[in-house]
Amino acid sequence: MKEILRVHQLSMLFGTNTAAALKKLQAGAEKNDIQKSTGVTVGIFDVSLSIGDGEIFVIIGLSGSGKSTLVRCLNLLHQPTAGDIFFKDANVTRFSKQQLMEYRRNNIAMVFQNFGLMSHRNVLGNVTYGLEVKNTPAPEREQTALAMIELVGLSGWEQHPINALSGGMRQRVGLARALANDPDILLMDEPFSALDPIIRRDMQFELLSIQKKVRKTIIFITHDINEAFKIGNRVAILKDGRLIQTGTPEELLEKPADGYVENLIKDIDRTRILSVRQVMTAPSAIIMAGAGWHVAMQQMRSSGVSSVYMVDENMRLAGLLTLDHAMRVRSGELTLEEAVIRDIPLTTPEVSLQELMPVAAEAKYPIAVTNDNGQLVGIVTKAAVLSSLVV
Repeated sequence: MKEILRVHQLSMLFGTNTAAALKKLQAGAEKNDIQKSTGVTVGIFDVSLSIGDGEIFVIIGLSGSGKSTLVRCLNLLHQPTAGDIFFKDANVTRFSKQQLMEYRRNNIAMVFQNFGLMSHRNVLGNVTYGLEVKNTPAPEREQTALAMIELVGLSGWEQHPINALSGGMRQRVGLARALANDPDILLMDEPFSALDPIIRRDMQFELLSIQKKVRKTIIFITHDINEAFKIGNRVAILKDGRLIQTGTPEELLEKPADGYVENLIKDIDRTRILSVRQVMTAPSAIIMAGAGWHVAMQQMRSSGVSSVYMVDENMRLAGLLTLDHAMRVRSGELTLEEAVIRDIPLTTPEVSLQELMPVAAEAKYPIAVTNDNGQLVGIVTKAAVLSSLVV
């Protein structure tokens, strides 16, 4: 994945004696010690990150971990005490006032937790605001705004006042306003934390749906590990202003860096994170479609299984033959065509285990895993699904 934003040894300290505090941090002092000895508050210290173009990069941490400080450094709402921020190889921390204004107008936009909407404007007026600031001609900005309003599912609400909208709808307006500027990077600082659980869940799925269409780089701040793992391609974990670990949800589950990370993820709903790809195995027995009962039984006997998958010459799944049915073919009770089970449960490697659970609960046989071409690439057993839930 091509890099779009890089943070190098970034520190943000608040107070009047930041130089002395920075030296103490570099010597190994902790955040609380710095506060007591110098009066300086440590926002973040020595954070380095690389963020890819088009990914959803989630930054998670508890209150006071530095996550909001970090995201506000990325558009220089906070001027970092030390370190560098590179946007497409340009050092943002060295931008002139004019360059910074252009960066904020054209390359990076922010969606706030408290929506940040203007109550004296209607929905359309809020969404067009950023384009007005850029002096976009009225017909063009209205056309763009209407397209973004439709994208976030608010068509028909263009003329409504902001105070007539629910919390979830207001957040959609904020998202539409940010997207209307067509930024490269979208900063989202705990955008759904003020919403009730049901609306919050809906907005998470809505964001993923919109991302499939717009493919923006989204830097998303949250304190909720389930939310982070649900929407993030990669997740960065902060503690006391320091970066503890960065990785995909799967990597964090498999190899937590320390006890803090392990404790943070212990209550995660693993079925939402793990996919079929993580638990599927190669089928023990496969035969070509049309092969006789004797071939099927020989394969089952040698593999120690009670069923065999049938595929065509291109490895496309044709059906399943069980030991019981093969024996009934041998006795003449069934023809081979009658014996082959065609209606077998199917899934794909990308499906989450949460989605697969109802299928697995009802399945009489291992679930066949096929790719987009219908080729058999693996199987998933009930035992594999259940064992994956045990940490």
